[in-house]
Amino acid sequence: MADIGNPKSTMEIISKYNFNFKKDFGQNFLIDGNVLSRIVECAEVTGDDTVIEIGPGIGSMTQYLCRAAKHVIAIEIDKTLIPILEETLGEYDNIQIINEDVLKVDLKAIAEEYNGGRPVKVVANLPYYITTPIIMGLFEKDVPIDSITVMVQKEVADRMQVGPGTKDYGALSLAVQFYSKPHIVLNVSPECFVPKPKVGSAVIRMDKYDEPPIKAQDSKFMFKVIRAAFNQRRKTLVNALKNSAELSLDKESIESAIRELGLSPTVRGEALTLEEFARLSDILYKE
Repeated sequence: MADIGNPKSTMEIISKYNFNFKKDFGQNFLIDGNVLSRIVECAEVTGDDTVIEIGPGIGSMTQYLCRAAKHVIAIEIDKTLIPILEETLGEYDNIQIINEDVLKVDLKAIAEEYNGGRPVKVVANLPYYITTPIIMGLFEKDVPIDSITVMVQKEVADRMQVGPGTKDYGALSLAVQFYSKPHIVLNVSPECFVPKPKVGSAVIRMDKYDEPPIKAQDSKFMFKVIRAAFNQRRKTLVNALKNSAELSLDKESIESAIRELGLSPTVRGEALTLEEFARLSDILYKE
């Protein structure tokens, strides 16, 4: 089948199957072949790679992935798209389509089954409304991953790579930078989608670390501290941590730990680096 990542082919397929976009699934299909090929290029997909694609839609990017990769596993939640994918990807024998919710499927087991537990590459045009839980799930559930290359809302991509002291800096920034080295590789206009989103998008690639460069005694506890710090980001770090139901820490212990770091008791969470959060959590962990 000819490339479907263009306005004419996309609209023909939508019309043929009487497909209706579902707001609940955040569906926006890419209709620019140059952008599609650049995403696969930026992901550095080779004939040795097994790729997991999240939300293939009608298969516009999946076609490019099938040509470049050894094996592609496409996970699609919308059952009405499955017959469309079976048509648009019918000529490829290296594709496995799974009709599941990616937040409920065991991606570690999929990597084991289709790639012998070796690291996979994740490539996706992610629905904006569940970008964060998908990315956090990939990192926190020990899925063997080489890299994640995803199209997300531009604002979210910016948030993933910023440092302390900026308004976009938060728990997502710290988590992404703990597990990976992120960099934006492409900015994409709303004109490249149907239907057109209201905001710009960006493609961000995250190269997963074999071992996080920052060590914490208990990384789960560290992320409880980080979440608490940003759940009430306008409060001082002392008050934000004291108010957290997840932590059960008293004010004196928190103030003492912050002083031990050489920081002011009036500091806010947004001023701390990842390394400082790791050190703070190690001190508090002893409490």
